Amino acid sequence: MTKKAVAHEIISWVLTIVVAVVVAYLITHVIIVNAKVPSGSMENTIMTGDRIVANRMSYWFSEPQRFDIVVFPFPDDEKQLFVKRIIGLPGETVEVINGAVYINGEPIDDSKYLKEPMMGSFGPFVVPDGCYFMMGDNRNDSNDSRFWINKFVSGKKILGKAFLEYYPQIKLLH
Repeated sequence: MTKKAVAHEIISWVLTIVVAVVVAYLITHVIIVNAKVPSGSMENTIMTGDRIVANRMSYWFSEPQRFDIVVFPFPDDEKQLFVKRIIGLPGETVEVINGAVYINGEPIDDSKYLKEPMMGSFGPFVVPDGCYFMMGDNRNDSNDSRFWINKFVSGKKILGKAFLEYYPQIKLLH
């Protein structure tokens, strides 16, 4: 093999590796976010230790909706990623009365998401413009907006909408 052929082969390998790194970076910083669920707060929808993928592009052309499962930096310690369900939208008043969630004084039906009936009363919490109120599906064991120092998640901080669990099993999330 000539020196020219060896140099061409090396350049080819370097270009392949550079393209792979750039593509991987773009996928993980523009298209998806990969997260490990740190606690049981979303059980039985997502279990502790499950790995999920969220679509970073979900909210480029639309606003987050009530009941979306989203990934975001924990408002009280942004080094941690949290996975929760959106309950309160911007401008709404969220209140829990005897375990039932009320939005602007009207009860919502979130029972299909819950591990068990919720206990207690909390709030009212008025969600600021551009922010969201988050709760876990395992409401009796969830560190969520009800208990945080910084109670709300800015829409700008939502990294993506969870759509797929890939470990330990593969299932679509909704």
